[in-house]
Amino acid sequence: MSDEAVVRVENVSVRYNKQLVVDQVSLEVARGSVYALLGRNGAGKSSLMRCLLGLQKPTSGRVLVFGEDVWRHRARLLARAAYVPETSDAPGQLRVRDVVAFHQSMYPTWDQAAVKARLARVGVSETAMVSALSKGQRALFTLALALGSKPELLVLDDPTLGLDVVARNDFFSDFIGELADRGTTVILTTHDLAGVEGIADRVGILQGSRLALDEEVEQMKIDRGQSLEQIFTELTRGAGGLS
Repeated sequence: MSDEAVVRVENVSVRYNKQLVVDQVSLEVARGSVYALLGRNGAGKSSLMRCLLGLQKPTSGRVLVFGEDVWRHRARLLARAAYVPETSDAPGQLRVRDVVAFHQSMYPTWDQAAVKARLARVGVSETAMVSALSKGQRALFTLALALGSKPELLVLDDPTLGLDVVARNDFFSDFIGELADRGTTVILTTHDLAGVEGIADRVGILQGSRLALDEEVEQMKIDRGQSLEQIFTELTRGAGGLS
């Protein structure tokens, strides 16, 4: 595997009792790239993401982040990373500025000017209560908080789930494009195949607990003559709902 890989998944398997949910998966995420991990319900995507974040130890294999085993050194390694969950966990009873101040106090590399600029750009007032934000605003607020620490690695777990078309477009075209341009490495799961097709450098598709595809997006479309959505549907037909 390349020395430039920020994330390396090496022969990872995850088993719950007798059920094998991730089966010998290997992949890498190159520095400064955007990697999209796709899979239908039950494909093993969530388990693999927990292993990547150091929240779960693989049954076998290992996950390296910045060249080191994330399970053994997760606190130190993930201090250089940021995670955006599917649903914002910012307390609704606080104002936006209070949540920002709390995060600022935790990170010596915090870029307050950049956070303020991002919030203004997406129309999130610093005096607003978190509970008053729309779902789209909450998603963009959560991302702005994640970017405030200037992470080298950003992990996004289906960040546009439930957003309208305008909010999804804002998320993908503005923030992810900005991250890729400045060299931040991104790995994300998503149900939005059309949105991710325009910003992902590489895509992995899980099917039946195995990695059925791991290719560069543009080369994959040239070789197969199909869109990402068509390829995904063909590879995962009959596998249940998209997750």
